[in-house]
Amino acid sequence: MRIGELARRTGVSERSLRYYEQQGLLTASRTPGGQRDYPEQAVDRVVRIQELFAAGLHSRRIARLLPCMRDADGGPSEIATPLLVTELAAERDRIDRMIAQLANSRAVLDDVIDTASERHP
Repeated sequence: MRIGELARRTGVSERSLRYYEQQGLLTASRTPGGQRDYPEQAVDRVVRIQELFAAGLHSRRIARLLPCMRDADGGPSEIATPLLVTELAAERDRIDRMIAQLANSRAVLDDVIDTASERHP
């Protein structure tokens, strides 16, 4: 499929898809005319890349992680390593800390909202 179709099917801009290629996260063959031609599994790959970016991972970490994941379900492939597990556990801990900080911020906001609501019904 061409880059425009992949962008449409994934909701990711063509510019982002080109960036993913530059970072080694996504590959495409080329037509005789030089246009990118992506395989069907590129849709799953782009979805997985988006999920990993949303989790706060940077492109270098994603590039190391993707070969250890199956595209269709995101499960681990046979080449996942113990080092990768350690790195991912550290990422999970970082995300847990962020969640705790956000929950604390929400609780503070709730207190302010409650106090302000009591004074100004």
